[in-house]
Amino acid sequence: MTDLEHQVFTQVRAIISNEEQVIGRRGILVPLKKAIIADGDIRNVIDIVSSDPALAAHMLWRSNSAANASSVNRTKNRSLKDALVRLGQVNIYRYAFTFYLKERLDELPQPYKKLIQGYWALTEAIAVDAVDSLHSMDGVDINPDEVQTLALFSVFGEIIALTAFAYLNAEVEESFPLSIIKSIIDNQKQTLTLEAFESLGLDDELRDEFMVAHNLRQTRNPNSPGLVLRRVLSMRKQLLNPL
Repeated sequence: MTDLEHQVFTQVRAIISNEEQVIGRRGILVPLKKAIIADGDIRNVIDIVSSDPALAAHMLWRSNSAANASSVNRTKNRSLKDALVRLGQVNIYRYAFTFYLKERLDELPQPYKKLIQGYWALTEAIAVDAVDSLHSMDGVDINPDEVQTLALFSVFGEIIALTAFAYLNAEVEESFPLSIIKSIIDNQKQTLTLEAFESLGLDDELRDEFMVAHNLRQTRNPNSPGLVLRRVLSMRKQLLNPL
């Protein structure tokens, strides 16, 4: 790593450690996380999600997109309450996190917005493939929302690192070239990804299954969502540790 790359790498890591700077709107996520940690009445979680109609609509769509892939006869969740009760609180937070992250990404200036949109399109495609793959498997007992929420973090490190780089360039007088962050992502992707999971307060199970998915950790659990995603990531040549 060159001196310049090391300088940028250090500054990008510092930005990644700032949860509010990376995610932006905290008005929903903070109380939502507190309500989930408290493991209290699901009605509190429903009230928090309902306070943002856009998030509520997104939750309903995500819930149905994961569930309906399993059967053409599957009954849709007709209400937000039905959807949230079925999802479980961990998946609720993961979906909310990705919703506000995407909202934040859409605010980035060019050329970062275009690059991020490419990563996000890849993420969505991986999520669709992973859920479809799950529903083609027999003899497994895996929650499709766990597969979908995990898949939405497939290229999390790249997205967060590029976002942090965009914020860094907005603060300096002379912008760093994109080739710098490309080199850093290519060579430090695993470090950046795992630090992002820790800094941004995501649950340990998500991080652990992410490591299984990227062949960084092995598991004997036949019902691991990470194993479902690993097959998709391998076919798309996106594994941090190729098979």
